[in-house]
Amino acid sequence: MLELKNIHKTFNPGTINEKIALNGVDLKLDEGDFVTVIGGNGAGKSTMLNAIAGVWPVDEGSIIIDGADVTGLPDYKRAKLIGRVFQDPMTGTAATMQIEENLAIANRRGLRRGLKWQVSSGEREQFKQKLKVLNLGLEDRLTSKVGLLSGGQRQALTLLMATLQRPKILLLDEHTAALDPKTAEKVLDATDTIVNSQKLTTLMVTHNMKDAIIHGNRLIMMNAGRIVLDIKGEEKKRLTVEDLLHQFERVSGQEFASDKALLG
Repeated sequence: MLELKNIHKTFNPGTINEKIALNGVDLKLDEGDFVTVIGGNGAGKSTMLNAIAGVWPVDEGSIIIDGADVTGLPDYKRAKLIGRVFQDPMTGTAATMQIEENLAIANRRGLRRGLKWQVSSGEREQFKQKLKVLNLGLEDRLTSKVGLLSGGQRQALTLLMATLQRPKILLLDEHTAALDPKTAEKVLDATDTIVNSQKLTTLMVTHNMKDAIIHGNRLIMMNAGRIVLDIKGEEKKRLTVEDLLHQFERVSGQEFASDKALLG
């Protein structure tokens, strides 16, 4: 469903601020893979997601989604293939619009739209059933303005909006990092439910090693713009934070230096 071939990206090349962000990334995801991505600051995690989404062109390599080479496509032409949730809960929803209006916009993504604006009774019932999955009571608040919701409720709503029209790839960029631990756990539970029920091919960047181990069927660790660890199957099920740190030190020759990840 997703293949990255020898992806390179350098910011500010030839200047004092030159930064090699991606250095020959190769990655292949089968349909339904739920891959967690861990790494220290500057490892290339978010840069890799931005490359897949087409935020900017890569310097070298190719990006293939469901058999189609999208390397040269801008982000707006990839949007119909990709669902994305960002770290900031305020991103991804329209605060002054109602919950059902936000969902209607997401539900009609990629479809032809006329000047008439109305949420149909069929859509409203569909939205209620979808919102029940989040277990946050939002199914009874369809006409509430999104700006009145808590950060966790908005993030869960954004997750639902990103997956209403089943995307080829779901990108989650530290989507629980700005939430308190209890709320983050609820959003992660909702993530598991939605991803597993729809068998969505997912990349979830997280700063929390425990979350990276618990969630998904595969874990990759990045360092200096490369994927240095790729763990799946029974090995991932048996993995501990200590095992992960030991393996990172073995393959990279250095200690893992992210207190945020270790203390998460």
